[in-house]
Amino acid sequence: MSTLVAVYGTLKRGLSNEHYLRAATYLGNDSLTTISLYDLGAYPGAKAEPSAGIDVEIFSVTAQQLQALDGLEEYEADAPARGLYDRRLFSTRFGVAWVYLYNPPVAGLAPMLAGGWQPKTC
Repeated sequence: MSTLVAVYGTLKRGLSNEHYLRAATYLGNDSLTTISLYDLGAYPGAKAEPSAGIDVEIFSVTAQQLQALDGLEEYEADAPARGLYDRRLFSTRFGVAWVYLYNPPVAGLAPMLAGGWQPKTC
């Protein structure tokens, strides 16, 4: 059985961490109205907050690939609230997918409520 992951930041195709998903199966794009993004500089963080639609890419991953993503996102399965990111299931047009949610507070940062995150260019 495959596991789906919806990515919104550096894991997207063409961005700095895409190599984590090169061997995964890309299913397509979707727009989630159940998350908003916060620009944290080098990467974004998502919160489970309503939006007009955040652009995500959906991948089918193996257990090993999901474990590698958990390491990248500093997800702690035994205590998810302690990690940098937690993960939660959200509905997508391809089925239910894991989305990594940023745990630290984002007070003072403006949410991105539509579209997608892009890295800043120097």
